[in-house]
Amino acid sequence: MIIRKATLQDSAFIATHLLLAMQEIVYKFVGEKDPAIANELMLHFAKMEGNQYSYQNCWVAEDEKEVLASVNLYDGARLHELRAPVLEHIRRQFNRELKPEDETEAGEYYIDSFGVNPDKQGKGVGSKMLQFLIEEFVNKRNETLGLLVDEENANARRLYLRLGFKSAGKKTLFGKNMDHLQLKG
Repeated sequence: MIIRKATLQDSAFIATHLLLAMQEIVYKFVGEKDPAIANELMLHFAKMEGNQYSYQNCWVAEDEKEVLASVNLYDGARLHELRAPVLEHIRRQFNRELKPEDETEAGEYYIDSFGVNPDKQGKGVGSKMLQFLIEEFVNKRNETLGLLVDEENANARRLYLRLGFKSAGKKTLFGKNMDHLQLKG
């Protein structure tokens, strides 16, 4: 398995993986629970440069046959800049005015969304990808990695804590209570 910076050609995989991670949020974006519309929206953002879900802000894990996982991360200081085209597109396309809470902030590289092919889950792909990001951002670049985890997702929280993340407080995202975890460089 190799982990590399994503390219435009990875956009379909990225859209699928990010949708796995944030399906309920994407349904709020489009105003209905329609997987086809949700996937089309995420594919639009994955292909488009200069937004928070762009391939430019993603890394992928692949084996010799396929892309197994995608992670979307960016400098938290750029949240408003990267989010603006997303909210504008949703307003134009779906006539929805969204005002999501700030999920990240300056001073951290934010792991926004992270998805692994369902048939590869539980096989260490996610852990390896997180370990790569820790090595790349925390150890090599001396940056802080941050993420939100649903308070109800005990398995994910345990994984992040086992990898060294520490509580940095609580945040709310689309009305859902989340634990804010960080790993500092």
